Amino acid sequence: MDTLLSLLIGFGLAAACGFRVFVPLLVVSLAARGGHLQLGPGFEWLSSDLTLVAFGVATLFEIAGYYIPWVDNLLDAVATPTAIVAGVLVSASTLVLDLNPFLHWTLAVLAGGGTAATFQGVTATIRQISTFTTGGLGNPVVATAEAGGSLLLAVLAITLPILAALVVVTLLWLGVRKLVFRRPARA
Repeated sequence: MDTLLSLLIGFGLAAACGFRVFVPLLVVSLAARGGHLQLGPGFEWLSSDLTLVAFGVATLFEIAGYYIPWVDNLLDAVATPTAIVAGVLVSASTLVLDLNPFLHWTLAVLAGGGTAATFQGVTATIRQISTFTTGGLGNPVVATAEAGGSLLLAVLAITLPILAALVVVTLLWLGVRKLVFRRPARA
């Protein structure tokens, strides 16, 4: 059961990285520091004072940047590779199992990086649609939803990992259905 919960926590946190890169990292740092999250060997640094301050400052700058018109689209370009790295990091850090290092990192890259990349791609697409259709005026609403979704999903992943995984799968299903199976616009 610990194996499954460990994987589900990493899966939920990686998805949260797709919404906002630094919010889940800050939540992981706070949860580990408070004793609510056990980190895998070699990842204890995530609960240090310096890391907590760095993630806190980065979170503030990231969230603020998404409220500045056109800067938000530039942040998406940088956030995509960063979200993948963050997804791999949070997934790897929550795998508290004694796994072969190759399997450990393969799971982290595939499950964590892939999930973060998928969610980041969907959020970037939504932001572009919002920018195009509202001239950027709707982007603060999108930014608020993304920041709130990231925080909620990160907290759920740590406190209720099974529910978080169900939310992630549901969001993936809805996102794919909406983007892939959408009807063409009528002339």
